[in-house]
Amino acid sequence: MHGWRDPGALFLRTTIVGLVAAGAFTFFEVRPRTLPPWFQRWVLQVAAVGLCIPITTLMMYVLSTPRGGVPFWADTSRMNGWMMVTFLGLLIAPWTALAAIVRQKEAFAREQKLAFALERSELEREALDGRLHLLQAQVAPHFLFNTLANVQELVDSGSPHASAVLRSLVVYLRAAVPLLNEPAATIERELQLVRPYLELMQMRMPDRLQYAMKVDPRAVTTRCPPTTLLTLVENAIRHGIDPSEEGGRIDIEIEHRGVHCLVRVIDTGAGLRESVHGLGTGLTTLRERLRMIYGDEAQLRLTNAAPHGVSVEVELPIRT
Repeated sequence: MHGWRDPGALFLRTTIVGLVAAGAFTFFEVRPRTLPPWFQRWVLQVAAVGLCIPITTLMMYVLSTPRGGVPFWADTSRMNGWMMVTFLGLLIAPWTALAAIVRQKEAFAREQKLAFALERSELEREALDGRLHLLQAQVAPHFLFNTLANVQELVDSGSPHASAVLRSLVVYLRAAVPLLNEPAATIERELQLVRPYLELMQMRMPDRLQYAMKVDPRAVTTRCPPTTLLTLVENAIRHGIDPSEEGGRIDIEIEHRGVHCLVRVIDTGAGLRESVHGLGTGLTTLRERLRMIYGDEAQLRLTNAAPHGVSVEVELPIRT
């Protein structure tokens, strides 16, 4: 070993002291496993680093003294070197340990924040799924009750078409009801529901209902909540065609517009009427489902149609 004025020797000894201090810091990070509640582990770590520095430098200088040589404390040069290394160690190591502790706590805080955010996101997603399932569960009974009410009207009026309509309804429901619980659908699947439904309704009132469809082939693969189109058509019949003495016509238009799909159902029925229920159960539930699934990306608009009737539009984002 050289004197304390030798930069190489000073750097080597300081490095050894730093490594020992880092080892002490790491050791007391996990040992002992438990501490009294009133005693903080970081205090133990800093104290251990502070104590190991003078002890380590003392051992280095004692062990580097040749047998029979002058003890290092009697050698002014070596004594100055020991003091310099000890001073540098005490100046740098505890503050480095404190900085490491602060970084550890910051990293732990970030991990905790991330964990809490993930947990909150998962809970929010579960709550959203539960709310969405609840809303979707309301669709099936609403649809069934309305359809059965239409058949009941035929039976009560003694219509000769009642038996045929009821048979068609049974066949239709067997195919349609399983689709009501699907988590997602497409416009094409919606059309598979709406076409037989309109045929069924036309059997019930052949002289009061006409309908037409205009579908852009590019839009049929657009995903949508189940019964979206069926809800619009059912609403047009129940609140537009049925209350009108002369009945009316329903036009279904589905367009592909860039990144959006526009679904429009226009009826020439009774038109908009003031209601304490606002949009009604079907459209209100559909608007809520659209909001929960798409947020502001989807819109439901209801306006008067010329010369009379109602136009309901649903604008859906096209997602790949």
